[in-house]
Amino acid sequence: MNAAMVKDDYKQRIVDGGMQMVAEKLTVGTWGNVSIRDPETGLIYVKPSGMKYADITKDDIVVFNKDLVKVDGHRKPSIEYQFHIGIMNARPDVNCVIHTHPVYSAVLGALGMDLPAISEDFVQLVGAKIINCAYALPGTPELAHNIVEALGSRNAVMIPNHGTVCCGSDWDMVMKVCFVVEKAAQIYVLARSIGAPKLISDADILAMQDFARNHYGQGK
Repeated sequence: MNAAMVKDDYKQRIVDGGMQMVAEKLTVGTWGNVSIRDPETGLIYVKPSGMKYADITKDDIVVFNKDLVKVDGHRKPSIEYQFHIGIMNARPDVNCVIHTHPVYSAVLGALGMDLPAISEDFVQLVGAKIINCAYALPGTPELAHNIVEALGSRNAVMIPNHGTVCCGSDWDMVMKVCFVVEKAAQIYVLARSIGAPKLISDADILAMQDFARNHYGQGK
């Protein structure tokens, strides 16, 4: 596996994706990071470290193989590249990871509170709940391990005092996860401020997840 397998269109997806994150107010400045895996080659494309999203071009994107070996790119990668690759190695169904710095899920992370089944779209797209991983310093192997462990089979995980990580099969799916997680976190925080939220039952969670997988949409 070498640089000859690198594809410019995947680099452009990182550039465009970062701009979309900023436009949707999922992060600010240089924070947050994104990665995309090419299923054909297994190569993983990662945002460079410490660069404003508006300044990033295709030439700035860093490319890794699954063994965390850089195969293309002259920039330093995002300091969080280890958890991006770790998630993809642990989850063959995941080809895109987005790390955001949103407000409401960060509130729960600062409190060490999990986000339970508060809405039907959250249940169908993300899971029965998402939890906080164990704390570790940013950019460390310990944080990468903690994130992968706490994520499990779900599509999102919160990092205490830091942000949120969302994943999925492709960019469009992960953006949906990002929006749904933040919306659910906002609902949960506001609901707790005036009362006790009513959560979705385990039986209804299973029913809705089955419906989303096997019956929702065209051709099912």
